[in-house]
Formats: sequence, structure tokens, C-alpha cells
Amino acid sequence: MDKISELRAEFEKKLTQIADLVDLDKLRVDYLGKKGSITALLKNMKALSNEEKKTFGAEVNKLKGYAAKRVDEKIEELRKAEVEREIAAMPQFDITAPANTARGSYHPITLVQRQCESIFKSMGFTVEDYPEIVTDYECFEAVNIPKHHPARDMQDTYYLTNGQLLKSHTSAAQNAILKKYGSRLQNGVPIKAIFPGRCFRNEATDANHENTFFQMEGMMVDKDISISNLIFFMKTMLSEVFQRDVKVRLRPGFFPFVEPGFELDINCLICGGEGCPSCKHSGWLELCPCGMIHPNVLREGGIDPEAYTGFAFGLGLTRLAMMKYKVKDIRDFNSGSLKALSQFTDDE
Repeated sequence: MDKISELRAEFEKKLTQIADLVDLDKLRVDYLGKKGSITALLKNMKALSNEEKKTFGAEVNKLKGYAAKRVDEKIEELRKAEVEREIAAMPQFDITAPANTARGSYHPITLVQRQCESIFKSMGFTVEDYPEIVTDYECFEAVNIPKHHPARDMQDTYYLTNGQLLKSHTSAAQNAILKKYGSRLQNGVPIKAIFPGRCFRNEATDANHENTFFQMEGMMVDKDISISNLIFFMKTMLSEVFQRDVKVRLRPGFFPFVEPGFELDINCLICGGEGCPSCKHSGWLELCPCGMIHPNVLREGGIDPEAYTGFAFGLGLTRLAMMKYKVKDIRDFNSGSLKALSQFTDDE
């Protein structure tokens, strides 16, 4: 027992002299390793009686537990001291000094989003916000994509362990917006809303695709809404963004939440329509899936599809920023590269 007490005192003395994690690990091995001093005590139990072995073994295990606990405490102590040293070494800032407003700039997608919001506000649309984490119902079932529907294969979705998911399109907000403003329709007030947001899809990246991107969903619901209304608002928005007429095309496209559905493409402004990696050498860039809201979606949102119609669109803000600023590779937006991003300034 005297040996155990001596070893404990020796361990504690050496522990107080440790100043870094490297030396601490060496001490841990010296005492708690397979060939360590505490472990070696058990090898000297052969000469003891069975009763003495029980008592001695219990004391050795107690010492072992004590040493392990003290090592853990020392680790926390050293780490805390390291953080405090780093904080003390940091340069001091005068928080009362005036800010240098000449430094920094808004992200190009932020600039495009704000411009689009301003344009749609001028046309009577409200701007809504919506979470990035949504339920399966919000993202799929509420917009006419039931479980096991093949349309789900179009979006490789990030699912979370709790059953929720990172929204793969801003259409996930449609149902909530319809329910929020649906009662206004009876008073003759149309639903006119846009809801920008970040979307996520688990797909391979290239010059024209990212796993994290920004969209702006928009919808209008009222009596006698037609495709002509959709085309008018889209062309008005694009002409305001680019400050000139932009060549667009409308082609059939399948999206479960609209019927009929369309792809609104914009003539590639990077190559002038001649073909480049950004437009997959087609001369056109898919910008805005859109169409007339499917009756099932209206009905799920509490709207009578026999009395009201509406259009919806999913404007790709990231691709719109590519066209506006002639950014050839979509991955530059998420790169964090100051060289790539610092050239943008607010147009307002």
C-alpha cells in the first residue's frame, strides 16, 4: 500500500510540472500505458494471498481511475490556457472607432436578389421568407409530388436523421403562402408573392451546376390568370434586371406542381448565344421553370381551382447573377475567393 501512495504522490508532482499536451501524453503513457508504472503494480501481486490481492487490486484500480481523471482535467486546463494565450495575442481593436465603409461589398447574388425584390415589389408582390429545413410534405406532397412519385428522382435530396430535409426547391413554400393569403381572394385581393431562398441538391458540380444555389419562387393567384400574365411579369423583370430587351424562349417542361409547365430559357449573355461551357454549348441557359399552378396544388392550399387560377415560377437567382455579371463558372459564387467577389458593388 505504501508503494501505491508513493506512486500517487510522484504522479501528482510530475503532473503539476507539465506545460503542454505533448509532455502530458508522455506522462500518461509512463503511468497508464501497458508498460506504465501503475500497470506494473499488478504484476507484483503473485506473492499476495487471495484476500490481499482483492484489496491491493482494488487500490491499484482506484489509483488508475484517479490518474486518468487527473489527465483529463489537465488536458482541459492546458487547452483553456492555450485559448487564453491566443486571445491575449490577438490585436486589440478600438470598437469606438468609425467603420471603414469603403471596404467590402455585397455578394453578387445578394445584389441580384435585392434588385428582383425591388422590381416585384413595384408590381405589387410581397416578399416572404421561408426556412431552409422543411418537411417532406412541404417540399413534395403539398406540391403534387406524393411518395414514390418518379419526379422525386429529378432532385437528389439531402435528408436529415429526423425525417426532415434541406429544401431542394423554393416551391416548398407554396402551400404555406396559399394558406396564408388564400382568404384575401374572396375580397377580390389576388395572391402576389415572391419567396427567395437557398436550395440544396446532392449533385455533381460543374460550370453550370452547384449543390447549393439560390432561387426565387413567385406566384400569382386570382380569377382569370393566364399564361399571358406569366410571360408579361417575366419579361418585365428581365428587362429591368438587364436594362435592355433580352431574348427568351418558352418551351414545354414537366413539373408536377404546374399544368401546363414550361422552361423559360434566356439567350446566354456570356457567349452571346454562340455556345460555351456555361450554357452547355447550346446558346441558351435554363433560367426559370414555370407554368400554371396545378389544380391539386391549389386545392391542397385551400383554394378552389374551379374559381381561381394562378401561375408560379422558380427563378434561378444564381444563374441570373451569372448572366448579369458574366460569371463563367457558377462555383465562383461559393468559393469565398475575395479576388472573384470583391469586384462587385451595389448598383443602387
